Amino acid sequence: MVDGGKFLAGAAAASAVPLIAHSQTGDALKARAPAEMRRSPPSAWWADKFTNIKPAPDTEPFFTGEALTPYEDVTIYNNFYEFGMNKSDPATRSGEFKTDPWSVEITGEVDKPGTYNLEDILKPVDLEERIYRLRCVEAWSMVIPWIGFPLADLIKQFQPTSRAKFVEFETIVDADSMPGINSRFAIVRWPYREGLRMDEALNPLAFMAVGLYGSYLPAQNGAPMRLVVPWKYGFKSIKSIVKINFRESQPSTTWVDLQSREYGFYANVNPDVHHPRWRQDMERRLPQTLFSRRVIETQMFNGYGEHVAHLYDGMDLASFY
Repeated sequence: MVDGGKFLAGAAAASAVPLIAHSQTGDALKARAPAEMRRSPPSAWWADKFTNIKPAPDTEPFFTGEALTPYEDVTIYNNFYEFGMNKSDPATRSGEFKTDPWSVEITGEVDKPGTYNLEDILKPVDLEERIYRLRCVEAWSMVIPWIGFPLADLIKQFQPTSRAKFVEFETIVDADSMPGINSRFAIVRWPYREGLRMDEALNPLAFMAVGLYGSYLPAQNGAPMRLVVPWKYGFKSIKSIVKINFRESQPSTTWVDLQSREYGFYANVNPDVHHPRWRQDMERRLPQTLFSRRVIETQMFNGYGEHVAHLYDGMDLASFY
């Protein structure tokens, strides 16, 4: 049950934060990013893709009407264990990470397998802004203005066959620039792997992000290209993707292999199914300060149920967690 006093206090704190107007998108958001994020892009093709970005609409599901999490919090509070276990490690230890040039290997049940340069993947797509909630399984959350394109647009480029029932993703493994890989404290077996069922991947909400706050993704946020699946816990939104495999069978994924009792393949945000270490009916909306702690009630499917609940008709979501 939700503690009523805590919820009311959290709601009051949340209501004191002004909503971000829809006009604060595109160039306005980019202007709010620090100067280092507004520097020249790594190459001309990349700069071209960041012109004429389609702004987020002013209604759900691509715009929340909530206060955006400040850029500083979005970029210094991250889980990216390839750089280290602490939340600040990705920001402080990713200075040597290189994202240009970048390529993605496409394998499995597709008519057009191969290794593709990122610019070739982005060439046919139009970039747009989407403002999504991000809910971590650790019971904290953010609201982030992403730049990218629908995952469905990427999938269609490679023409999956009728045998492709799942999409599997892998993160880069680069021990020279990702110090967490060789750490004696590492708990993950690299590469980091995630996956979606094909109908989930084709849902209009599933998004491939190449930027945030009107500019390019920082390394700590999954540069140069990452997945964003807003109705699932954040660990499903895999970062720095270098391989996409189309499969007939459900793939093994990193956290399921590590601890299947705590992490399921579906990982849908569900306030009725608690993680063994974290309650899931409440969340801490970042930023948190000594004098301001915003605790809000978690919504089923992170508030996107109208658009995704049909994907799970007939499934026991306590078993398929």
